Amino acid sequence: MPIAHEETFGPPSSRAATRERPLVTRVFGQSDVGRRREANEDRFLIASPVSTLWTSHGKVPPSMPVGDVEGELFVVADGMGGHAGGAEASALAVEAVQVSIEATLGWLFSLGAEPRANVDFLNEMGTALRSADARVCAEAAKTPAWREMGTTLTMAYRYGAWLFVVHAGDSRCYLLRDEKLHRITRDHTLVGEMVRRGVLGADEAGQHQLRHIVTNAIGGPTPGVRAEGHRLRLGSGDMLLLCTDGLTEMASDEEIRRVLTRCPDPKDASQRLVEMANAHGGADNVTVVVARFDAAGSAPRSN
Repeated sequence: MPIAHEETFGPPSSRAATRERPLVTRVFGQSDVGRRREANEDRFLIASPVSTLWTSHGKVPPSMPVGDVEGELFVVADGMGGHAGGAEASALAVEAVQVSIEATLGWLFSLGAEPRANVDFLNEMGTALRSADARVCAEAAKTPAWREMGTTLTMAYRYGAWLFVVHAGDSRCYLLRDEKLHRITRDHTLVGEMVRRGVLGADEAGQHQLRHIVTNAIGGPTPGVRAEGHRLRLGSGDMLLLCTDGLTEMASDEEIRRVLTRCPDPKDASQRLVEMANAHGGADNVTVVVARFDAAGSAPRSN
């Protein structure tokens, strides 16, 4: 089923260098149990089309090689359902998404990264999300203790100067451009829906007692995840952040913006974001994946 998609940003016309020179990606991911939890139910993945570069839970089983295809896949997932169930759900979902995405790339991008192919790939990412939903639900049905297990999942794939984002839950995707932080995804929560409908003010949402009730996620007793999709044109100097709510519950968007602006190196930015979440209380597991895209030959400057 095709997913609704939004072109969140138009072409970065002020960045002509992006069209002339390929983008070079630098990326770093980090996951931390936090200050109050005993186990970490978050997972993340950083992968190229032909190999797993880095996961928070070890190597996943080898998936289908797709040849020489440019790009990277970034995923964060926040498991729900208690210790074993939440960790199992997030790990299963990340693995299922990777296998599904990589099996798609070989034939799809042979068409070229033109607008039609872009829409097709966004739809394929939605299919990958639904495949993960079916996988988690099937495993939950086998084990009574895991019956309610589920996970949020936010993923982004860079192909050339295009970025595709597909999402379910209350983890988030942000883009920093020209020192301005843009939230790409919506929170699929009861409180988020109330804010969008005008029932609740945005200033009240952060402290509302029902803010943790997720209305759309992978898993649970029955399948039925809804995929939110975005595509946007990247420019040199853009920074991508995928994170679980262990960060956004502890830090404001402005605090996140300042860290990303001052730390152009993804490793430095990731470590500072995790440190900030823990310094503010560390109420939950916190996971971040930070990527920076620069035109080949350009060098970022620290602020």
